[in-house]
Amino acid sequence: MALAFSVKVVLGSIAFAIFWVLAVFPAVPFLPVGRTAGSLLGAVLMVLFRVVTPDQAYAAIDLPILGLLFGTMVVSVYLERADIFKYLGKLLSWKSKGAKDLICRICLISAISSAVFTNDTTCVILTEFVLKIARQHNLPPHPFLLALASSANIGSAATPIGNPQNLVIAVQSKISFGDFLIGILPAMLVGVLVNVLLLLCMYWRLLSAQKDEEDATGEVVAEDDVISHRFSPATMSHFPSLNSQEWNSRLESMNVQSSPNGNGSTAHPDSLRNRVISADQNEIQRVPGGATDSAKNSNASKEAPTASEEKENLSTRWKRRFWKFCVYFVTVGMLISLLMGLNMSWTAITAALALVVLDFEDARPCLEKVSYMLLIFFCGMFITVEGFNKTGIPSSLWDLMEPYAKINHVSGIAVLAIVILVLSNLASNVPTVLLLGGRVAASAAAISASDGKKAWLILAWVSTVAGNLSLLGSAANLIVCEQARRTPHLAYTLSFWKHIKFGVPSTLIVTAIGLTLIR
Repeated sequence: MALAFSVKVVLGSIAFAIFWVLAVFPAVPFLPVGRTAGSLLGAVLMVLFRVVTPDQAYAAIDLPILGLLFGTMVVSVYLERADIFKYLGKLLSWKSKGAKDLICRICLISAISSAVFTNDTTCVILTEFVLKIARQHNLPPHPFLLALASSANIGSAATPIGNPQNLVIAVQSKISFGDFLIGILPAMLVGVLVNVLLLLCMYWRLLSAQKDEEDATGEVVAEDDVISHRFSPATMSHFPSLNSQEWNSRLESMNVQSSPNGNGSTAHPDSLRNRVISADQNEIQRVPGGATDSAKNSNASKEAPTASEEKENLSTRWKRRFWKFCVYFVTVGMLISLLMGLNMSWTAITAALALVVLDFEDARPCLEKVSYMLLIFFCGMFITVEGFNKTGIPSSLWDLMEPYAKINHVSGIAVLAIVILVLSNLASNVPTVLLLGGRVAASAAAISASDGKKAWLILAWVSTVAGNLSLLGSAANLIVCEQARRTPHLAYTLSFWKHIKFGVPSTLIVTAIGLTLIR
């Protein structure tokens, strides 16, 4: 596509630049409106500047992607209610054989659960539990937090429902769920194994120590506290963005913590996931001299349950177990349907509605946990990217790069991977997929039909693993960092530099090895 006339190019570029700034830095001091409002602003500017018409803007919104995203989020909410993450947490701590064993378990469970429940949901639910396990063993938390976040990103690459960019790729490429899984699963499994080995190599001495030298004054968690940990449901909406004053103070504190000289530079966007704060934060006030009387009154008020009450409790327990079985049954049925090649969007929506009906209660509390902000963000992003494509700039840049990015040569795959890696960290992975996907696939399809499919899978793999490069590379990293920082009594700050020291070698090595295994 040739460049559009100069006015449209300039105005379209301005609208896309505003979208990019607010998407990457959602609380910049001069316009702290957040990612969602930023995407809508970019979309409206594209229409006001007449880069796209209103009809073209509506047509740019990909409803199958939104339907699939909505359905998977609803299913994840009901799986949380059915205690699936409670059981995953028990697998982490059951008969643990030390720190290195825990690293392996965290990586494996994080990767598998992210492939089914999305990486963001996995990180929201498991971060606090992983932090408790690290404190229980009196070990530094950051290797375990890195294991959780990095493995969640790698594992989510294996399925179309693992992360948003894979949803986009699966719908636009029309690759079936089964073909997608078969094409990337070997790379994912080997990638998780390599990630484990890198974590063990980099932190072997730290994990071998029985004392947390970094946080010697940190609170040690008792084993009973870990076993009885209550998994708070993950609210799927974003934290409100910080205002400009809070943003500046956060940047200052992060820079001081991230740099050994106190002059490091990094940003920490606070537009993540809401979290239900547990009631454990409230300390019980004890009145001197009144504890004995209150205990006596409490014991006196407790009467032995009657036969009818016991029968009712037993009935309630069995109903609860049957309902959980139904949730797991519907979820497995959804996965089987996806593997059979049924329409992914309608399969996910059908499974979500089946769970709503089976719950036989007002669905509002569960539906309120869906990230409608994320759905609106996608709508704005679709329109903004479509407008930027209309300017002709992406096509012109791709025409310059295409001769060097042919996937039938090793050098071409390397060039393409580097471009995707850089763009995913500069412009975020979903916009990168929307900008490059069709062009990369069309170029590869000109060589052969199988190369067209392989190009989509390469895009999915590299854009997902690219999230491990830095703390700002993916929402999962930020969720782990923010959840750890907000955990009551166990707060820990995973700094930018601690993440990047592991993230850079892990991303480059895992990406390179995975590219050789994609089919």
